[in-house]
Amino acid sequence: MSVLNNASIVDVRKVMSGKDGGLYDENGTLLVSTESFQSSVAVNNQTYQPLGDAQEHGTMSSYKVTLQFSEIIVETSEFFKQLMEGLRTRRMPVWNFRGMVRSPYDGSEEQTVYRDCVPDGNIDIQNMKVGELYKRTWSFIVNQPPELQSYLQNA
Repeated sequence: MSVLNNASIVDVRKVMSGKDGGLYDENGTLLVSTESFQSSVAVNNQTYQPLGDAQEHGTMSSYKVTLQFSEIIVETSEFFKQLMEGLRTRRMPVWNFRGMVRSPYDGSEEQTVYRDCVPDGNIDIQNMKVGELYKRTWSFIVNQPPELQSYLQNA
């Protein structure tokens, strides 16, 4: 029997993992204690049904971009200092980030800039567990549309 899906066979040299990406602050400094990061978009639609049409249709009404990351705590970061000061003064800080993925195959990069990020949702102040690394999770809402600076090549 022949293979049905020939496209599923991938050149393993082109497969990317966490070692091929990074998260940077607005000064271009790699956030080396960042263990993982994720950005996502939630799209909200409004539905409508024109007279004489049995089908409902949808159109985008809004979207929300979020950025989350987990950092391994080695020392108190500048982000944490600014967050704690924001809690004290009731004026939350605003940050810019750059996410990057580099292809190990051809060196092409996908870079996306996230501007005007403000704390949103749950952020760990202290999160200690016996036998585990000391980590802090962060969650932001991105107040500007993400900006694609470069993209991976289709080699």
